Amino acid sequence: MAKALMGHLDTGAVDPRRVRETVLLRQRVTDLEAEVLRLKAENDALAAAYRRDTGSVVPGHVADLEPALS
Repeated sequence: MAKALMGHLDTGAVDPRRVRETVLLRQRVTDLEAEVLRLKAENDALAAAYRRDTGSVVPGHVADLEPALS
């Protein structure tokens, strides 16, 4: 039992697989953050084009809503 517990504890050694996974996950987060910014910009452009083309203003109750992912 003691060996199992000791094997489970982090001994301070760097596991190259974990390092690689961490690098990949950080890159994925960066990519997703960039995608969110791109989609927000695209959404803003589409909303502006809609308002321009229709002369419509987004109703206040819609404009006050928070985005689902912020």
